[in-house]
Amino acid sequence: MSFGTPKTTLRPVSEINMTPLMDLTFILLITFIITFPLIEQGIPMTLPTADAEALDDDQARIISIDEDGSLYLDDNLVTMDELTRDMGALGAVDPQAVVLVRADERIAYGRVVEVLKVLTDAQLTRMALVTQPEQP
Repeated sequence: MSFGTPKTTLRPVSEINMTPLMDLTFILLITFIITFPLIEQGIPMTLPTADAEALDDDQARIISIDEDGSLYLDDNLVTMDELTRDMGALGAVDPQAVVLVRADERIAYGRVVEVLKVLTDAQLTRMALVTQPEQP
């Protein structure tokens, strides 16, 4: 075995190594997949503004009423009968459950009252109306 200089000359590689670019692409893709559900807020609506305390809604059920008057329970479209049934079951199991009502500011006040009546009929007493904070 000889330990000298190689008899062939080394040529520069003229192609781009794609592996680091593919790794970066997959990392960005995974990042967007993880963060997109956190950014999305569910049903789009314009909430009324008011000065109120922040709510802890980790365990709360959320009822949303959009501009058209459609009802959503935890981002799932429901009818008034389904909402009555689900809230009745919730009131029977846990009367201290917290229910947050999000309503678009352009809907008729009567629609919000209908939802609040369903909650009181289900013996749910811990409810709150969700608003946007006032801008100074």
